[in-house]
Amino acid sequence: MFTSLRAFLLLAIISTCMGCGAKQYVTQIMGGVDNTEPPSPLVDFVETARINKIWSHDIGKGTDELFIKLVPAVLNNQVFIADTDGDIAAIDATSGKTIWEKDSELPITGGPGADVDLVMVGTSEGDVLSLSIETGEEIWRSTVSSEVLSSPREADGIVIVRTIDGKIFALDAGTGERLWTYDRTVPALTLRGTSTPVIANGLVIAGFDGGRVTALELKTGKLTWETRVGIASGRSELERMVDIDTEPLIVDDVMYISTFQANVSALSLETGQILWQRDISSHSELGADGNYLYVTDDSSHIWALDRFSGASVWKQEKLQARNVTGPAVLGNKIVVGDLEGYLHWMNKDTGDFVARTRMSDEPILVQPIIANDTLFAYASDGTLSAYTYQDKDLKDIPAPAVKEETTSAKKEETSGEKTTKDEEEEDGISLKRIIRIFSNDDKEEKK
Repeated sequence: MFTSLRAFLLLAIISTCMGCGAKQYVTQIMGGVDNTEPPSPLVDFVETARINKIWSHDIGKGTDELFIKLVPAVLNNQVFIADTDGDIAAIDATSGKTIWEKDSELPITGGPGADVDLVMVGTSEGDVLSLSIETGEEIWRSTVSSEVLSSPREADGIVIVRTIDGKIFALDAGTGERLWTYDRTVPALTLRGTSTPVIANGLVIAGFDGGRVTALELKTGKLTWETRVGIASGRSELERMVDIDTEPLIVDDVMYISTFQANVSALSLETGQILWQRDISSHSELGADGNYLYVTDDSSHIWALDRFSGASVWKQEKLQARNVTGPAVLGNKIVVGDLEGYLHWMNKDTGDFVARTRMSDEPILVQPIIANDTLFAYASDGTLSAYTYQDKDLKDIPAPAVKEETTSAKKEETSGEKTTKDEEEEDGISLKRIIRIFSNDDKEEKK
């Protein structure tokens, strides 16, 4: 399957995109000189915050370089995490000590999700496993139609599972019995990943490949509303690929979603009506506070947008090509991880760097999690670490403090039109990102 898909991808690239620099990226797959844009070097800055590592824990094998985003779940002062070898663990969020650990012997690719009673994971073979949140003992096991790449979610006695073939399954939380199924056709060419469903106001909300967001009734699976937030354009399947692989972010009565090769959108949670859109391509999770929405675009630039209008507040461009995660908001800071295992801490009002710490030698693929004024970060080698921070006293900061430059974007139009510079930076970026993602399939085949 992967071989034929790779061949199709290469033919599409060579036949349609040779004039835009695609030829250099093909060498990544075919061999030869690697012309991938190198990550930007780390910049110097004056540290104005002190990072405190509370604990660090090695959780099994991690994601085994499969580009699988296993996301920690935090609930009741416990952190739940899994690896691709089947290990599932509950960690004390304060001390980092293991509460329980379970070897499921399953190829876990989605999760974990956690609720009051259950910890749930999905596998590459379409299994959904439910464990006791207190002991880790298996409660039930159910089978869905295909691979699960996102976290199962539960509310009102119903477990929601999204599969890679475009389906959403509702399972009984007590037995694993199937209650209803929603099915949507998947385009021929997509990114490897799925949007994790969110349950809110009695609705199951998820993004789909093709640029649509859907809201279903939790109890019945009945369609409540559907909105198309991204419109495909271009002549080839590659150019027309518009994917939503990120989890919708809900703040009050507004839902925010990012779309690959399309935009960032704000929608009414009740009706699905589009409130505003910005022409920013992203497949990273979003972050938000009371005033701002924080976005990582496909060039690893970090944006702060006005949450109510979409107007630009600032843009940090110094992490170019570092494969940065979605931003997490902790106090007056936002934090992102990168491909070299660094956590970058920024002032959330200006985008200026305030601190940096390296938690691993391996990439951080998932957005850090915030709970109880603590940041939890998970690297692909299985390292799970907990951090807090303190702002330094002015007397401890060398004078004069050199302010890290950020690109002011306040004067940019909010209509979604790209500047010439934005277009130049994005030329080839989507293609490069796609090939990087698909190139990981070879590793799966070899294993």
